[in-house]
Amino acid sequence: MMPVALATEDILSEAIGFRLLAELPVPVTPGLLLRKDGFGYLRSGMNNWRQLAQHQTVLILTDLDQVACPVELKAQWLGKKPLPANLMFRIAVREIESWVLADHEAMRKLIGKKGTLPPEPDTLPDPKQHLLKLAKLAARPVRQDLVKEAGAVASQGIGYNQRLTAWISSEWSPERAAQRSPSLQRTRIRLHELALRLQAENHEY
Repeated sequence: MMPVALATEDILSEAIGFRLLAELPVPVTPGLLLRKDGFGYLRSGMNNWRQLAQHQTVLILTDLDQVACPVELKAQWLGKKPLPANLMFRIAVREIESWVLADHEAMRKLIGKKGTLPPEPDTLPDPKQHLLKLAKLAARPVRQDLVKEAGAVASQGIGYNQRLTAWISSEWSPERAAQRSPSLQRTRIRLHELALRLQAENHEY
């Protein structure tokens, strides 16, 4: 089994990371989970992740958010230091919710027939708000989980993460979603290349 340290911004990104690792052509153990809410923990720990990558594969998933493009975000986070070969730094454009929205078949199982799904979710300025807008049209149990109650301080319903992580595990398909999300497709390709390289270097995988 290939051990992988999975570093993410939040539990939703972590659930996506599990699915991406599970589809690799070599058996993977996502044993070390590195997560605190928000990207600050990931960015401030880059030197640690570089050191960790000397011993095992590290996958970092983060959101582009309001940065102009992935190239600019990489420059901000990584500077001019080259990444270790076993450190995979991948960016969801603009948020992990764009990858969520990209699997229309699974989305219909989640929210039902109402609402128009985005054909190119990577181009949405705020994918999470788009998802929450669609969730208002869903059946009551889903709507109550995803959408915040009137007057609540939180930006989402209290069951947002639990509902979506279970749905990602059971329904969401990286392959289908990648057909509408170029940033997800690039991530799948790079992970596949990394897995094959590691397999060739170490025949025990």
